[in-house]
Amino acid sequence: MRGILGGTFDPPHIAHLVAAEAAYRQLGLDRVTFLPAGAPWQKSGRRVSAPEHRWAMTRRAVAGVEYFDADDREVRRPGWTYTIDTLEELAERVVLVLGADAARGLPTWHRAEDVLARVEVAVVPRPGVAREEVDAVLGARASWLDVPPLEVSGTRLRSMVAAGRSVRFLVPDPVWRYIDDHGLYREGR
Repeated sequence: MRGILGGTFDPPHIAHLVAAEAAYRQLGLDRVTFLPAGAPWQKSGRRVSAPEHRWAMTRRAVAGVEYFDADDREVRRPGWTYTIDTLEELAERVVLVLGADAARGLPTWHRAEDVLARVEVAVVPRPGVAREEVDAVLGARASWLDVPPLEVSGTRLRSMVAAGRSVRFLVPDPVWRYIDDHGLYREGR
């Protein structure tokens, strides 16, 4: 079975990789596919890096890990990105790997019940989100991954770069180089 780890990946960072590794190992998955959202509708009104940058960083983040891959279907799709559209394109049943914050918000997703009918859900604990909050939403539909707490987020990393601080070792080295080479997240960009 394949795991799907979706997100904005702005930028992809070590917490994403640790979550994917935990899902792969603990659930006995064949592979984990990183799926960057092209136009994440739940982030409308917020600044999000261009999809081509997020796709390029995602490809670099998973390179060299034989059981990780990246899928650009949502980056290529016009309009808002909805998980259900991707699930309807996939022939197989998948495990949707979600941070606890995303899992808690799953009922707000476009066609949430259809999403839940097509997937198994694996939840990664996140600081500030109680397990009871997620269980109240998903109940027995979710399995929890044993992942060490990592307080790393795209928001925090973008702020660090904007402030002139290094994010090296918080993102895979090829991602760090891409951010630096393209001047991403710097003030005024």
